[in-house]
Amino acid sequence: MRSRPTVLHLDMDAFFASVEQAAKPSLRGKPVIVGGLGARGVVATCSYEARVFGVRSALAMSMARRLCPNAAFLVPRFAVYRELSEQVMGLVRELSPLVEQLSVDEAYVDLVAGPYGPALAAVAPGEATELVRAIAQDLRADIRARTGLTASVGAAGSKLMAKIASEQAKPDGLVLVNPAEERAVLGPLPVRALPGVGPATEQVLHRAGLNTVADLAELSEDELVRLLGRAHGAGVWAMARGLDDRPVVPDRDAKSVSVEDTYEVDLADRDQVLHELDVLSARCVRRLRAAGRSGRTVVIKVRRFDFSTITRSETLRGPTDDERVIAATARRLAAQVEIAGGVRLLGVGVSQLAEYTQEDLFAQAAAEAAEDEEEPEPVGEVTAGPAAPPAPAPAQRFWLPGQDVRHEEFGPGWVQGSGVGRVTVRFETPGSPPGRVRTFRVEDPLLGPSDPLPLVPPESE
Repeated sequence: MRSRPTVLHLDMDAFFASVEQAAKPSLRGKPVIVGGLGARGVVATCSYEARVFGVRSALAMSMARRLCPNAAFLVPRFAVYRELSEQVMGLVRELSPLVEQLSVDEAYVDLVAGPYGPALAAVAPGEATELVRAIAQDLRADIRARTGLTASVGAAGSKLMAKIASEQAKPDGLVLVNPAEERAVLGPLPVRALPGVGPATEQVLHRAGLNTVADLAELSEDELVRLLGRAHGAGVWAMARGLDDRPVVPDRDAKSVSVEDTYEVDLADRDQVLHELDVLSARCVRRLRAAGRSGRTVVIKVRRFDFSTITRSETLRGPTDDERVIAATARRLAAQVEIAGGVRLLGVGVSQLAEYTQEDLFAQAAAEAAEDEEEPEPVGEVTAGPAAPPAPAPAQRFWLPGQDVRHEEFGPGWVQGSGVGRVTVRFETPGSPPGRVRTFRVEDPLLGPSDPLPLVPPESE
């Protein structure tokens, strides 16, 4: 364990939604919800203004619309997020070669291995604390200057405490926890705050009357092992006391993304199993998108009532992060597994990962729009005679909320919405005042997709 708070945890604030607010002046200070807009879409990220209404990540988009109907609902622009993430992580890597990037907007940093390492080791603990504070403040200021976005940072002597500190720092703050303060900070937190304590473990602990980390810290290791099992119990016992010697591991390149759940009551109904696979597929897709990845191979894991474990996999023609495709594949794989007697664990994963592309996003969203929109039947009298030549196909049939566009007369803007043959565009740029809204035919030849504009003009960097 370290005696100085030399581990940083960086977490960008409501990253996707903050990017959209920075790019679209009319949305600043207003609720913004980013995610899949189809019937089965989920919230990827929402702004703090939307969280006031109870909206949160992973919520069904249909529920988000009921909770906050006046929010701006936008499709994700993953290419933009990835580019900004690279700028942020470039600044982080200037502090140390030991950077463990968890997703596009989150990373651990080990300052000991970087240029500040010798100074942090040479000065007294109190001076080291102030030096770490200054380093973290400078990092946050550099991120704001480079991208126009805010970040929250936690600093501590371990990854566990740095992560907890960054949660307490949100939004746009810095919290530093000295090693001697760890038990005092951990004690009041709910047991779910500890790594490895998920919904099932939380329920086991609550039934035993253990609700806070302080409750866990009062138990002996043997007591928690009897309650949770040897490996799990020993790990939770150590975390409850702030004991975490996990190193910051650089260049983590995940080979797969997966999620799984263990059920307190075995699932005996196949429809229930299929429903749970849909839920797991949605969670798996959220993790894929957070990492900016897609994958070719879908894998399911089934642990039956007798603890026998079966896996099945299917490799698709190309990489995807389409929730519908992954869920449908998981359902097909489940048809190959006998579930008589009950299922105690299910998992869904995706492997053979690839970089995500924005073109894939628009193709998938257009498919969703096509499902929801019916073409009107032709109206009028049919006359005899030679068939008229087919009308030329429009350059783009579907316009997606939040999409970057440019009009040859009015310049750059973004799509607010579309329907019944019309598309509404707000013309503004990151550095302009809130712009004017105009409506066009979806086939307007003067309107087309465009590349996003930088949030911060190059001369302002």
